[in-house]
Amino acid sequence: MPAPAPVLVASDLDRTLIYSSAALGLRMPDAEAPRLLCVEVYDSKPLSYVTETAAELLVRLASGSPDTLFVPTTTRTREQYHRIHLPGPAPEFAICANGGHLLVDGVSDPDWQRQVARRLADECAPLAEIRAHLARSADPAWLLKDRVAEDLFAYLVVERALLPDGWVKELAAWAAPRGWNVSLQGRKIYVVPDPLTKSAAVREVARRTGAALTLAAGDSLLDADLLLAADRGWRPGHGELADSGWSAPQVTALAENGIAAGEEILRQFIRASARTRDTTAGASSCS
Repeated sequence: MPAPAPVLVASDLDRTLIYSSAALGLRMPDAEAPRLLCVEVYDSKPLSYVTETAAELLVRLASGSPDTLFVPTTTRTREQYHRIHLPGPAPEFAICANGGHLLVDGVSDPDWQRQVARRLADECAPLAEIRAHLARSADPAWLLKDRVAEDLFAYLVVERALLPDGWVKELAAWAAPRGWNVSLQGRKIYVVPDPLTKSAAVREVARRTGAALTLAAGDSLLDADLLLAADRGWRPGHGELADSGWSAPQVTALAENGIAAGEEILRQFIRASARTRDTTAGASSCS
């Protein structure tokens, strides 16, 4: 009998599974707060956390069954991703730079890099044009940092309270006909080429592994394509998608906010994966 096709679980990380201290969303009295596990250190300081319960769920998800393939799927650069140490075995596949890099056992796949480079060259304005526009239009009064990620896309770190109303919408209107999109996440404004998507990289992992079903989770507009491409998806009660009221038939909007949402997303992944395995096993026994 052939091995069962895996269930692919593709999840955003920041503000979906892992949380900075500013994003924890702890609303209970301090004495009742959950115990936290640090999963990322930056400049010798703790930066990102999961609850201890979420850590146990991550181990169950990543190592509980050979039929479940957990794929971290992030806009982070490779360097930023490698700072994270999630509980459980190291994932065989991971997606960084919003789909720009497909990591296989921690190393970027060169064939995928070439595919991405061809699409960017063919379908959108060059990064240099985008950066020149940002340099002209961003005001030093609220701009804190101007960064390029992996020579693939740009992002600004801003003083959110000083950011003029409508500036992000104006940027998005300028970028759209050039094949780029804009996303505001916390203090960061991302400007990303349209062909650079998490969903494209996830489909490549599914093709290579023969995955039977894709589950996904994410909180930002950059995760919308990932959720739409999945068979089932979940979004937390916070973030860009929640704030905009974004929805899709196969995507469940969770009530949980903050780090509690990370726990619930992992529970949903485990339940959905188990149901798929049970259904597959039942079909095989009847054939």
